[in-house]
Parts: sequence; structure tokens; C-alpha cells
Amino acid sequence: MATEKDYQGFYDRIAGLREQIANRLSSDLMQNPQMAEALIQQIDKLLESWERNEASAIPPPDKGLAQMAGVGPEAATEFGQTRMPVGVQPYDETVTSERILAVGDLYYLYQHERIGVFRAVQKLQELFRAGTVRLSAGAGAFSLYQFDRREVLRYTQKDRFSAYRRILGYGSAPAPSGGRANGEFHGMFSHFVNQVALFWRDKRISDTIRGSASDPSYGSIAMVRRAGLDLRNNLKWTSYGHLNVMRVEVMQLLDEAFRILNSDDVKRLFGADNAWDAVEEILIRYFGEKLSTSPRQRMGITGRNLLRWLSSTHILQTTRAQFEALLADVAEDAEEWLTSAQALGHAQRSDRNRVMPFDQVRTRMSLGCPTPAR
Repeated sequence: MATEKDYQGFYDRIAGLREQIANRLSSDLMQNPQMAEALIQQIDKLLESWERNEASAIPPPDKGLAQMAGVGPEAATEFGQTRMPVGVQPYDETVTSERILAVGDLYYLYQHERIGVFRAVQKLQELFRAGTVRLSAGAGAFSLYQFDRREVLRYTQKDRFSAYRRILGYGSAPAPSGGRANGEFHGMFSHFVNQVALFWRDKRISDTIRGSASDPSYGSIAMVRRAGLDLRNNLKWTSYGHLNVMRVEVMQLLDEAFRILNSDDVKRLFGADNAWDAVEEILIRYFGEKLSTSPRQRMGITGRNLLRWLSSTHILQTTRAQFEALLADVAEDAEEWLTSAQALGHAQRSDRNRVMPFDQVRTRMSLGCPTPAR
């Protein structure tokens, strides 16, 4: 258990060690920047190990108050003898990955909701009940019957749209009673995606023009980490409640809908080659919609991949080599999401204004989600 004098002395010695290494190896470090990073990493590990040991030490029953107040046999005769805690658990390490994974699935579901998959199946149900389509006893017809019978057991369209509003801030449906719409999500998410894309663009430029393979790229991992942590902390407070069970149920619903649309009798009815063709044919024929199937579907896939990556501890990595290796997993996802969102008018690429002001007043981008039936 460290005293204030031990605490001060340890950090002074760490600072002295850094300065001594920099003075003695300055010429070598300039020629080989990777050596500097390795040395800094070793010193940081030493510092973290000491702090971890001190944080796990059991404090005295009075938590060191007797020393400070000068009471009893353990009273401190000087300030340096008092107990000095090293701090508390970092905030950014307290996010549960399960809930961020659930948000990723909900984002994926939202994009399919916006495409119109569930509306297409609902329209098919209406036509089937009315007997206005040539469906009778095939696999698709029987699945439509079962889909209709199980409807009373599922979350309703209104429930789904309220969840999208509360967790993602999308649409115009009211948030559930007592909840609030997460209007910050889209700005933070697009900002994080922009930072990932910018980092890899900078890295590609750096790999092209740098003098040797040992030079580090000039992309800033700190900017990517901060954007990711801000988004993750935002989702921490919106991912409680029935999100987990609801996304499992709706994922099952989406799977069932595609099995219906991919059945031979339904595809034959619309002259479709696959389930997506059937969806688009229904949306064009009965809703007169302008289709955005491809970009929205890719936004759903790549957006979910980015949120899944964010749910892990990768974002907490501070070493450049490891961080770059882990971030490479979603580099192309970020570019693809940004391109698709830009095509639909839902995001813009950041070139100069890389940092989004925390207190910036942002009007919520209307994504055109229809208000659910009441």
C-alpha cells in the first residue's frame, strides 16, 4: 500500500527513466521509431503493473483517515506518510460487449426494415387472405399461414419502431414511455466511421511516400479510439432493457420472411429468381417505391460489422502495430458503409474538419422511416 511519498517518488523515477532513455538513445530512436514505441510500451507495462498491484491492495479499516487526521498510533507525522490510492477502474473498460453486439444486430434489422422486407411479406399476406394471388397449397402458402398465426406472439411493428427510435434515434415513432430517443447515435456513428476511413487513407498515403518500412504511418490512432469510445459510451445507456430478447425474435422473423419469399411458389408468382427479386417486385408493384435495396443492405452488413468490432476490447489497444492490425478487420467495411450512406444522403466524408465539436448543435437527420400504425 503506497504512501504519498512512495507515489510521488515512483512517478518521478518513471519520468526520469523516460528522460534518460531518450537522452542516451536519441540518435538510434530517430533512425528506428519502432524501437521508441517498444521502449515506451515496456515502461507503460511497468507502470500499469505497479498501479494494478496498488489498486488490489486491501486498505486499512479506516481507509487511511487516522493517518490524515493525526489520530491514534498510526497517525502520520508528515504528509508523505499518508495513504495514497492510485485511482479507480477506467470508465471505458466498463462496457458490456453483449449489449453492443445486440445494437449491431438491431442496426442490421433496421436497414432491412427500411428496405421494406417486412412490408413486402405483410402485403403478400393481405393478397393471400384476399385470394387475389395464385397461392394455394405450396410451401410459400403454408409458411404464410404459419407466419400469420404466430403474429400475436411477436413484438409488433410499433414495438420495433419505438426500439429503433430509443436505441438508434432513427425514425419518427415516439420513444417508449419513460425513455428518450438517442438522437446522438447517427452523428457519433458516422464520425467513428469517418475516422476509421481517414486513418486508412492516411496509412495508404504514408505507405506510398515514406522513406523506409520502419517509419510509422502518420494516421492518428488516438482520434479513432476517441471516436469509437464516445460511440460505445453512448450505446452503453441505450442498450439496456428488452433489446437483447427483441433482436433475437426479430432476427428469427427476418429469417422466416426470407424463407417465405424464397419459396418456389412465391418466386414463381412474381417471376423472381431469388427472395430479393420478390421483395423488389412487391415494393415496385404495390407500393410504387424507389428502391435502395443494395446500398441499404450493405449499410446493414458493414454497420453491424463495425459495431461488432467496437464491442470487443480492440478499441482499448494503445500500441500502434497491434491497433492497426486489429483495425484492418473493419477498414473496408468503413469505406463501404460511408460510400453507401453518402449515396443515400445519410453521411458525408470528413476531409478537413476531422474533429466533431462535442457541443455542436446538430439537427437530427431525417431518415424517412414511416410512423408505425397506432
